[in-house]
Amino acid sequence: MPVHRSRTTGRSHLAAAGTLLAVLSLLLTLPGAASAEDGPSRGAAYLGIGVVAHDGQGELPRDTRTVQAEGVDVSSHQGNVDWPALWSSGVKWAYVKATEGTYYKNPYFGQQYTGSYNIGMIRGSYHFATPDTATGTAQADYFVNNGGGWSHDGKTLPGALDIEWNPYGDACFDKTQSAMVTWIRDFLNRYKARTGRNAVIYTALTWWTQCTGNYGGFGASNPLWIARYNTTPGTLPAGWAYQTMWQYTSSGPLVGDHDKFNGALDRVVALANG
Repeated sequence: MPVHRSRTTGRSHLAAAGTLLAVLSLLLTLPGAASAEDGPSRGAAYLGIGVVAHDGQGELPRDTRTVQAEGVDVSSHQGNVDWPALWSSGVKWAYVKATEGTYYKNPYFGQQYTGSYNIGMIRGSYHFATPDTATGTAQADYFVNNGGGWSHDGKTLPGALDIEWNPYGDACFDKTQSAMVTWIRDFLNRYKARTGRNAVIYTALTWWTQCTGNYGGFGASNPLWIARYNTTPGTLPAGWAYQTMWQYTSSGPLVGDHDKFNGALDRVVALANG
């Protein structure tokens, strides 16, 4: 004899299914819940993390008559780097991510920073700024205390402040333009007090204009490392007549992020020596 499901039982099953869907929906909205739209986790930021999304990716630079020493920048994304291969390819200088905020240290820093030095490169370290998590002074101290120092050995570049789009939230880290300028100044002043060197500023024109109002007060003292993935560095932020370094691509050979120094290798040495 066939078994017939009652309408009451059917409604119960539908109600249970609806309740389950509601619970799942609630869980997905809770803080920390997994989502296909989740951004990177804290510490995952790197030089140029927002450049492609905001400024696009142009063609690789064509050959020019100006000699520009080739460099790279690396972070934990690259893991253990094959420095001999990079050296053989013509790369002679490098920047290595040391820290982010006051909460993150690059776990590959030793292999990357020491490895580049051992192969013969002139290298420096950089700090990814998160102005919404701690003061500029506190982050400069954290950077210097964890790999961002400088020594007059002819092989160590001054530390670099990576100040760009926030990968974790509001592009300008919830700061007004004047508050952002103050934060950057605090970081730079503290870094110089700790090391005796003016830090390099890494940024992109679009972000600098949006988040500092294209402030021009740092150009006289702090070297500019401009990010623009195209055939030229393009228009520079206010205050700088020229760039010292140029990150021109995130899709170069071996490690992706490649840079050109505005001059030959002897100019890289000059910056290292101060």
